[in-house]
Amino acid sequence: MAAILGRKVGMTQVFDSRGNRVAVTLVEAQPNVVVGLRTPERDGYRAVQLGFEEVPERRLSRPLRGVFRRAGVPPRRVVREVRLRDDETYEVGQEISVAAFREGDRVNVTGTSKGKGFAGAMKRHGFAGQADSHGVSLMHRAVGSLGTSGVGRVWKGKRMPGRMGAERVTVRGLRVVRVDAERHLLLIRGAVPGPRGGLVMVRKAE
Repeated sequence: MAAILGRKVGMTQVFDSRGNRVAVTLVEAQPNVVVGLRTPERDGYRAVQLGFEEVPERRLSRPLRGVFRRAGVPPRRVVREVRLRDDETYEVGQEISVAAFREGDRVNVTGTSKGKGFAGAMKRHGFAGQADSHGVSLMHRAVGSLGTSGVGRVWKGKRMPGRMGAERVTVRGLRVVRVDAERHLLLIRGAVPGPRGGLVMVRKAE
């Protein structure tokens, strides 16, 4: 599995052994703790529940307090579930740190993309827009035709203006450039979804 929850710190640059400049994203991943397990006998599948970021117990609902008390671990702000392979085993209370990753590993990073609010079709879908002149007035950034007149309605799935961003996005096959176990940092080549401070999950690519 080799998965960990963390926060996106931001982007910077480092230099590789050949002196090439490499753009990297810093992900701060404090040690995650195994809060619970899913088993085929009880749940029908194998998975592990990871807890991230300690939080005062008073900030949690009563059901969540019970989950952490039964597990015997301090309360965590974020709990996420990750599927396991048949040959992987974990125990409740076990900690997972950035040391599970190595330089050169390929990873998939999942996060929530930046919200852009209500956006037009040109920004949201990359439409070219209409002509600046040649008789076009007040329609330069408009969608244009929504369909044929004979149908009498707009087809489902028609690309139109609407809310953009704030969606779950996974970027696959990124490379781990450096692991800083002392500061709980992963340096990942390229950009990952979300704003600075956004929650991300880093998983080794299968």
